Amino acid sequence: MSQSLLIELGSEELPPTALAALSSAFTESFKKSFQEANVPFSKIESFSTPRRLAVRLTEVAEKQPDQAIEKLGPFVKAAYDKDGNPTKAALGFAKSNGVELNQLTTQDTDKGERLVFKSTQEGQATISLLEGFLQDALKALPIPKRMKWGASKTEFSRPVHWLTCLYGEQSIAIKALGLTASNISYGHRIHAPEAFVVEVDDYCSQLKKHFVLANSKTRKETIRNQLAQIAKDANATLPMDEDLLDEVNALVEWPVALKGSFDKAFLEVPKEALISSMKSHQKYFHLLDESGDLLPQFITVANLDSSNPATIVDGNERVVRPRLADAAFFYESDKKLALDTLIEQLKAVTFQEKLGSLYDKAVRIEKLASFIAEALNVDISKAKRAAMLAKTDLLTDMVGEFPDLQGTMGHYYALQSGEAASIALAIEEQYLPKHAEDEVPSSPLGQVLALADRIDTIVGIFGIGLEPTGNKDPFALRRASLAVINIIKQKQLPLDLQNLFNQAAAGYQDILPNLTIDKALSYTLDRLRGLYAADAIRTEVFLAVHDLGLSDLVDIDKRVQALAAFDTTDAALSLSSANKRVNNLLAKSNFSVDNSVTINQSLLQESAESALAEQLNSLTEPLQALTLDKNYQEALSKLSTLKVPVDNFFNDVMIMVDDEALKQNRLCLLAQLKRLFDSIANISLLAKS
Repeated sequence: MSQSLLIELGSEELPPTALAALSSAFTESFKKSFQEANVPFSKIESFSTPRRLAVRLTEVAEKQPDQAIEKLGPFVKAAYDKDGNPTKAALGFAKSNGVELNQLTTQDTDKGERLVFKSTQEGQATISLLEGFLQDALKALPIPKRMKWGASKTEFSRPVHWLTCLYGEQSIAIKALGLTASNISYGHRIHAPEAFVVEVDDYCSQLKKHFVLANSKTRKETIRNQLAQIAKDANATLPMDEDLLDEVNALVEWPVALKGSFDKAFLEVPKEALISSMKSHQKYFHLLDESGDLLPQFITVANLDSSNPATIVDGNERVVRPRLADAAFFYESDKKLALDTLIEQLKAVTFQEKLGSLYDKAVRIEKLASFIAEALNVDISKAKRAAMLAKTDLLTDMVGEFPDLQGTMGHYYALQSGEAASIALAIEEQYLPKHAEDEVPSSPLGQVLALADRIDTIVGIFGIGLEPTGNKDPFALRRASLAVINIIKQKQLPLDLQNLFNQAAAGYQDILPNLTIDKALSYTLDRLRGLYAADAIRTEVFLAVHDLGLSDLVDIDKRVQALAAFDTTDAALSLSSANKRVNNLLAKSNFSVDNSVTINQSLLQESAESALAEQLNSLTEPLQALTLDKNYQEALSKLSTLKVPVDNFFNDVMIMVDDEALKQNRLCLLAQLKRLFDSIANISLLAKS
């Protein structure tokens, strides 16, 4: 009979930023173990709080199903000698399977009759497998640094205190981390610290009675709703920070949101600094008024339901005051220095050991930004100025304390230093986009600076051989490459990556004289593959365009979008297959596809080849005009009209004939066909194998 199974591991408070990953890995490992052991179950649920990781499986079978075993042995003719006596091969096969020779049977195969061993392996009891499953799950946990405690040699993320394992009503005494499992669990550390007997199917409701919301998603939505209600009651707006919500959710078992306040005088400090201080140090949520200005209020989420919540609020208000005072001090201190006075100090800060200081990087960015600005008709003098000031706020006290404010504080300090508003905005926007869903820089100068900064990093890091490998990307080059792509694509900037990367490489000439950009450029362009796959565009579509060796991202995108639409048409399959055949024929014949070879009209003998030649000639000029205008969709539409004449040509015309002149003329016809399609993409790569 199938029953529910519960396994819970109790510990001291787990790292909040790692809790979601730990819970997911714990659950996935059990799921994998049950599936690989072929133990049936209907559903698996994940539970996690700061003090526990748990999984519950429903309708878990009592045992593995019995497994039929069949092993083929030697051929019968090799199993017995001419006198009918068993050979060593037959006796050895029987012995290896633990049976007598007469217990083996025979079976016909396509190569002859063979001895065969047949048996049934009885499935193991599920409860006998659980300890091994748990050990595997613990090994699979992504714990960067394990710890020991007391005299124990046991290692885990935090000291462990209890282990619970129930199969139905039966307590299973599996062992792990120096603990023996029981049917006992524990509730909230303060509200319900006593041990209690767990029941599998009532796990969540029992824990709730003991002031623990075990389901992480339920707990998160409870917090979200409490925050929203407090904001509503305060007639304020709550900008929901999902990362902060996740972290707070991993800090509490019984969330209770409370509103506090701070001195209005602190509002003289840039709101981003106050928000960063409250978020990073205290895990507070901030509130805004209807104009989007910061209110002198915050929401904290306590891990208990106090009979005197005012005491908790007062404690939090007293704790936040010195934090905000520090931010105010840093701000007043930083304001005394103009940003350009910090440029020289960049020489003392290393960007990368082999690539020089931040000052060296600023000089390179200045040159590259100037090149990009000229191409985009952006004020070159402002681009140079923004480039030299871009990293100076890294030397300020505020950014030293709150690194997430880089760029943001640069914006404030640039304005206070008398810099142009466009330069100040560019200093902030250089870090956009910060992630895949983030906005790209809104200003032309911000776009110039963001591109120059990232391209300099990509080319330099590849130049010293520290490109990403596997999951290791210490310089975030993948993110930088995607940012470059998204900025250029979204803003439709007329920039060629090959030229940009060459210009960046020129900036490294003094320290990396032999620097080449091939790997860096290839890596960056290859990020497009994943972006288009996310948009449900076949990889072959991207590869067909990528095969042309282009590096103008706007042009590449226009081609890919047009080809993706073409890929859904009836003509696509026929023409891509035909082009694949064309490529093979031309390659085998070593036939040149350049424009130097022309068709000899007098050698067109078959009606099908004449019709194809006529159609190709009529399309050449219109297609050239359309590709020049980057109207690839219309160009492919016109090329679709070649489906019938191309099909007729391959059906009716022999290409590889003995007459050399005739063969060459027909290959020339195919070369012209290939040239037309290659003006858009290598359409042969669309062919489905």
